Amino acid sequence: MMYATTLNEPGFSPHSLNKYASLMASGNGYMGVRATHEEDYTVQTRGMYLAGLYHRAGKGETNELVNLPDVVGVQIELNGAPFSLLSGHLEQWHRELNFATGELHRSVVWQAPCGAHFAIESRRFASAAQPELFALRLTITPLDTAARISLSTGIDATQTNTGRQHLDETQVRVFGQHYLQGVYTTQDGAAEVVISSFCHISGEAQSNVTAKNRRLLQNSALEVAAGERVTLEKITWITWSDDSRRESATLSGQSLQALRECASRGYDSLFSASKSAWRRFWQRSRVEIEGSDPRDQQALDYALYHLHIMTPEHDERSSIAAKALTGEGYKGHVFWDTEVFLLPFHLFTAPDVARQLLRYRWHNLPGAREKARRNGWQGALFPWESARRGEEETPEFAAINIRTGVRQKVASALAEHHLVADIAWAVIAYWHATGDERFMAHEGVDLLIETATFWISRATECNGRLEIHDVIGPDEYTEHVNNNAYTNYMAHDNVAQAVHVARHFARGDEAFYASAAAFLQHLWLPECDENGVLPQDDTFLAKPAIDLTRYKVKAGKQTILLDYSRAEVNEMQILKQADVVMLNYMLPDRFTRRECLANLAFYEPRTIHDSSLSKAIHGIVAARCGDVPQAYQFWRDGIDIDLGEEPHSSDDGIHAAATGAIWLGAIQGFAGLSLHQGGVKLAPRLPAHWQKMTFPLHCQGVAMRCTLTHQHINIEAAASVSFWLYDQYVTVEGEASFALSDFILSAAGTATTEGLCSRKP
Repeated sequence: MMYATTLNEPGFSPHSLNKYASLMASGNGYMGVRATHEEDYTVQTRGMYLAGLYHRAGKGETNELVNLPDVVGVQIELNGAPFSLLSGHLEQWHRELNFATGELHRSVVWQAPCGAHFAIESRRFASAAQPELFALRLTITPLDTAARISLSTGIDATQTNTGRQHLDETQVRVFGQHYLQGVYTTQDGAAEVVISSFCHISGEAQSNVTAKNRRLLQNSALEVAAGERVTLEKITWITWSDDSRRESATLSGQSLQALRECASRGYDSLFSASKSAWRRFWQRSRVEIEGSDPRDQQALDYALYHLHIMTPEHDERSSIAAKALTGEGYKGHVFWDTEVFLLPFHLFTAPDVARQLLRYRWHNLPGAREKARRNGWQGALFPWESARRGEEETPEFAAINIRTGVRQKVASALAEHHLVADIAWAVIAYWHATGDERFMAHEGVDLLIETATFWISRATECNGRLEIHDVIGPDEYTEHVNNNAYTNYMAHDNVAQAVHVARHFARGDEAFYASAAAFLQHLWLPECDENGVLPQDDTFLAKPAIDLTRYKVKAGKQTILLDYSRAEVNEMQILKQADVVMLNYMLPDRFTRRECLANLAFYEPRTIHDSSLSKAIHGIVAARCGDVPQAYQFWRDGIDIDLGEEPHSSDDGIHAAATGAIWLGAIQGFAGLSLHQGGVKLAPRLPAHWQKMTFPLHCQGVAMRCTLTHQHINIEAAASVSFWLYDQYVTVEGEASFALSDFILSAAGTATTEGLCSRKP
């Protein structure tokens, strides 16, 4: 296996501080720590977050992921002057995140305003072996003259969420000269956080500890000869609990003991253990590309790194936020992104993690039932935005219109109900990929029956049929429409799959089966016209179209809303992302290749791609239809959402779903992986400049390794496993190689897939 690549920050710029603080964040699924510099900058947003730790700050607010006290900051004074790259002269710069090991490394040579030169190096990591552990090492070397160096660091509880304070300082203590501990509770008393830090400086330092204005700091100063290195080693243990039975003294005592054990080992030993854990992750997950553009491999490594550090594998009561654990965007809330864009990666690399993410929704069924009941429906209506306990967290209002002074209502929680079917879709995908009957017999059936019951109650009798009115599809520029194609088809599939699974496990009663049968028979499913185009909703095709070229150039910035109000956008053929193309992706068995091509051709010119989720899906559908060059361009555009040159693209956190989409585009697009009622299917279609692609895959409990070229497909399987290769059903045990010339290829350059759904293994 090749060694994972790195991400390098090209140079120091105050304009991109927060972008790289997100992209180069440290984490392990338990915690996320933004890659802010040790020294302070006014525009730099520090952040440390724990998966599942939310709090509501006050009236009119929603729960948000709590920004914890900072443990990264170090006040550095060199000969009495503060160290800052905004002063003096930066002579050498290197900063990189090593995806293979999770270590962030910075090295600079800086000339102070007084003329003295210093080499400053820092390293840090969030442990992949011990989730509560974060470690930092800072080294300073005067290069040409002796210097007096002062360092202040510790636990800074002045951090807020954009001005909102969530934590009360309960207790701060010092143990000996090197151990600091702060105990904090959320202001509602529901959760407690304990942060314990070990701070040790090499050499003959004069040190004292201060506790003032929510800062607990160790302050040290020493004289250093030219060429002599001073090293600060800082090891921090962060833990929390929302168990009402918790004993505060026990939590703080256990934290201190764990920190002492870590401190006795030191940075290098702790880092070695973390590297070993990272190595195991890459061995089970890495996608390797041999091609002419090294950025492709870097993008995949970047995506998998973040997919790993955003996922709370330790806690099934937590899920993945839209900005992961890298920033405060969307207040750390969980959306449909998790099931559709993030869960598939885990489904095919670590199915137990996918199961856990689904159990997060199962645990929160009570809240979903209550939301449905409150709105006059039955079953489970999951919140559009959720936190830890399954309540609706979508803000009721958006920002105030500065011209009118009126707040605009946020409609997603009221009408964007496709999330319900998206969760059901993920449950079925899990079953097809794993065959996990134990999960399906309990949690899976519960989720499917409850979501199906919601749709049955949500439908309205109209025009002699059942319709679904007043919804918002994935295209959020088109609000409050009837018979949104994405919603209707996904709801139909949700109910059909629920009936199938309920009968399989002898669950459900006759009333459920009867109402489900009526729903499936009478629900209106919009039909493709003679050209193969599926109407997005009842009124979309009757709306006027405008030239969107200049808005598409700035995709993702929502510049259309600078020229038109939301109400005006709603009355034109303007899409944030294309519902119908998304539907073609979600339910590939329902649409022919001709229909998918027709919908791509019709809807793409009408789509601005202002959603970070949009281009990746267009790319996968294009790949499935044989247009690999177009698919690759969409894939690269999706990568640039975070990794492009825009300096503020990710200031408030990475786009988590976009990282999942990088993996989806490679594996579901170019490797042609898809799930069907008949099982897993591979139909590779590599970009021309990719000579080889290798990736691991879990299918029906069997670990596989797939190697694809333009001539061959090689499969290694740990046990006997059966799946589709293009239109042929094959069984592999051990190792097998297939020549692409053995398959009948269509004129578009892809293997034929007709008859897949009707053919049974």
